[in-house]
Amino acid sequence: MLIGDVARRSGVSARMLRHYDSLGLVRPTGRTGAGYREYSDEDIRRIFHIESLRSLGLSLREVGRALVDPDFTPSELVDDLIRQTRERIAAETDLLTRLRRIGAAEPAGWEDVLQIVALLRDLGAKSASRRQRAALSSAGEVPVPVEALVEAALSETDPNVSGALRWALARSGGDGLALLAEGLGSPAAEVRKRAVRSIAEIPGDEATALLRETLADPDIVVRGHAALALGARGVTDAVPTLIDMVVEGTHDVDAADALSALASRPASADRIAAMLIDRLAHGAVEPSARPRLTQALADIPGAEASQALADLSHDEDRVVALTAAYVLGIRDAR
Repeated sequence: MLIGDVARRSGVSARMLRHYDSLGLVRPTGRTGAGYREYSDEDIRRIFHIESLRSLGLSLREVGRALVDPDFTPSELVDDLIRQTRERIAAETDLLTRLRRIGAAEPAGWEDVLQIVALLRDLGAKSASRRQRAALSSAGEVPVPVEALVEAALSETDPNVSGALRWALARSGGDGLALLAEGLGSPAAEVRKRAVRSIAEIPGDEATALLRETLADPDIVVRGHAALALGARGVTDAVPTLIDMVVEGTHDVDAADALSALASRPASADRIAAMLIDRLAHGAVEPSARPRLTQALADIPGAEASQALADLSHDEDRVVALTAAYVLGIRDAR
């Protein structure tokens, strides 16, 4: 079969068939009297074999090796193709993400595009100071896309950069809340903590609702950050978690301050006092937690808290008794 016929039947151009010949991949078995290439049935089968391998993404060099090297096993070939394909998909996904973020920023011109690209690059820089400057630059005329800010906030480990990213997200309003809510579903407690701290900086009912949901988080640190933020917003749903924090000794001073702020209303004060008294009951908590609960009770106004402190001033635990007597004296002096 002449080269033109092979090209028509195989879909491989005559030019490519000549290239295969020059590389030694498919050399036609014979020649006509006029010197034209003449392909046998075995040659054509080899062409289809080559095209099948190329469809998997192999280069012509890799195809040649696969055809002649007995050590080039199919499993090795497939594993290598999987690795290359994953790398290509990752690169394309990264490019798509960058393009979407640039588009979301609605650049007015190429100068804006270049500035956004520079900011995105700096957000991923190894230098913490460059990442911080990029976050703070979001207040400029060309802001950092909110998706990039959320991604950076959920992965940032440097406290100064984290603070700048939270500030930038707060300035963006509620645009990043949906993405931060996805962070709350992360299997990593550290990521959920970063999401909560970012949400806590954003005002509004939607952010408050997300913080309320986080009170059910299995990690005391994560739900503790949510409780502290809710306490600052006057949400009494946070009280049980705040008391848990006092018991566990996890940011217990901040938790006690939040309880005190929530107890500014008489009805809330009595409820909080009752819950603290319940946890102070003998055997309900570890002995080491009782002095912390007593100190937390000291800043809760009302007769119920005062009576509980008077009773605790005679507690069999000397530390608890002394603490109660001391704070009771301060309350009486007020």
